[in-house]
Amino acid sequence: MKPILPTRETQGRFSRFLVVGGLAAVVQLSSLTLFKQGLGPNLAFTLSFVLSTATHYSLNRFWALPSERRDTAQQLGEYLMTAGLSYLINLSLFRLCLSVIGLSVMWSAVVALPPSTLVVFLLLNYRVFRRGRPVIKG
Repeated sequence: MKPILPTRETQGRFSRFLVVGGLAAVVQLSSLTLFKQGLGPNLAFTLSFVLSTATHYSLNRFWALPSERRDTAQQLGEYLMTAGLSYLINLSLFRLCLSVIGLSVMWSAVVALPPSTLVVFLLLNYRVFRRGRPVIKG
């Protein structure tokens, strides 16, 4: 069985991805702290997720997972699909922690973050921001 992080390059990309994820988490939790004051928990969570996702995309695209792809529009679409999957995983866990387990809004958001991290990394590293030959449409 092939390891998930087979090369030093992939391990470095994963390390940078984790740094970006940490920064995006800070953006999400900070904005959630502000938004939860005047909005319902689902809307506050969604708005904080959008800000976090914008941060995550920018830092991954230009620093953590630099890609040689030139099909930027398709790449953005793939990223947004990955972010949508991440949102579904995160919101489902957020609602489970909040409504079923009874955690606070903040703890529910914290618990919801890590589970999608590996799935998102694999999709971003091996598909969306993959290394290798550029895809040129012509």
